[in-house]
Amino acid sequence: MVIEEIQEALREATLDAWLFFDHHRRDPLAYRILGIPNDVEATRRWYYLVPAQGEPRKLVHRIESSALNSVPGQKQAYSSWSDQQEKLHALLRGCSRIAMQYSPKCAIPYVSLVDAGTVELVRGFGVEIVSAADLIQRFEARWNEEQLRMHLEAGRIVDRIRREAFEFIGARLKSMQPVTEFDVQQFIVDGFSRSTLMTTHGPIVAANANASDPHYEPNRDKTAQIRPRDLVLIDLWAKLAEPNAVYYDVTWTGYCGETVPDKIQNIFEIVKTARKRACSYVIDKVSGGVPFTGYEVDDAARNCIEAQGFGAFFFHRTGHSIGTDVHGNGANMDNLESHDDRRVIPRTCFSIEPGIYLPEFGIRSEVNMYVDREFARVTGEEQEQLVRI
Repeated sequence: MVIEEIQEALREATLDAWLFFDHHRRDPLAYRILGIPNDVEATRRWYYLVPAQGEPRKLVHRIESSALNSVPGQKQAYSSWSDQQEKLHALLRGCSRIAMQYSPKCAIPYVSLVDAGTVELVRGFGVEIVSAADLIQRFEARWNEEQLRMHLEAGRIVDRIRREAFEFIGARLKSMQPVTEFDVQQFIVDGFSRSTLMTTHGPIVAANANASDPHYEPNRDKTAQIRPRDLVLIDLWAKLAEPNAVYYDVTWTGYCGETVPDKIQNIFEIVKTARKRACSYVIDKVSGGVPFTGYEVDDAARNCIEAQGFGAFFFHRTGHSIGTDVHGNGANMDNLESHDDRRVIPRTCFSIEPGIYLPEFGIRSEVNMYVDREFARVTGEEQEQLVRI
């Protein structure tokens, strides 16, 4: 079934074939897309060509001749380097334009997995190589209905724990008990564990200047105390501890006090407006049936912040693909770190998280957006005002 879907996608993209290649399991995408078992050894190079029409073709080393037994197709084996090159040339016969896990100038690092030497070898046979980025998105980034259900369920739990974390800070401050970033982080981690959620690391709990580092994470030895009149940013991500579950990933900001300083309030309003502008852009495009790309969504948020004079303080992309990994393999909302010109396709999810990071504090506001064929939606709660802690 996967082969048939790949061939349909190749015909739609007017490509002759998709050439999968691996050595020492450097390309996890190939194994996932093709369903190759985790216990397959790959100490020798293998090639798997899926043509737009006809039967797939395999090329494996004689030492590991069973490496591709789990996928259909005719098999050839090689032993010497000259034998390998000759048979690879034959494998590609009839192909003039193929896809590989390659990205021009490494523009999309997530899919730039084939080494330069292999690209040179294939091009030497007179074959044009194009990026498999859009194909990968089709097979890696799209969710099924069960994954959407698990995302929404995880979101409800994560949103609750996020509210409880801000309340935890407030209770500690009210009772004049010390509370640190690390204390709050561990409160959230414990909440995940009690709620059968899982994550690989984090979350981020950052006060004041620490919130100006988008990837700051406290630990037992590196943590700041949270005091009255402090700004606190919490970025938390998790998924259900179930097979094929997908992540929910959000960021909220709060202030320890009733009266928020004008500067903090102003920056929050700019960031919130940028987030809403990007979300509205996506919703309008999808509802109107108009194709759009990741970089255009980034522009919608970034232009809003640049218009207020804070463009230099927004130094990361607007959003990332979300999947079984918190950073997935679909289109990113990015025209800064890369020019992501992949179309945003139905049944995918991504974050919208603009931020402004000044020397004394940083503010980021993050939601998740799910796109289907005829609608797009924010999948959880949206922050409309700073949390008064």
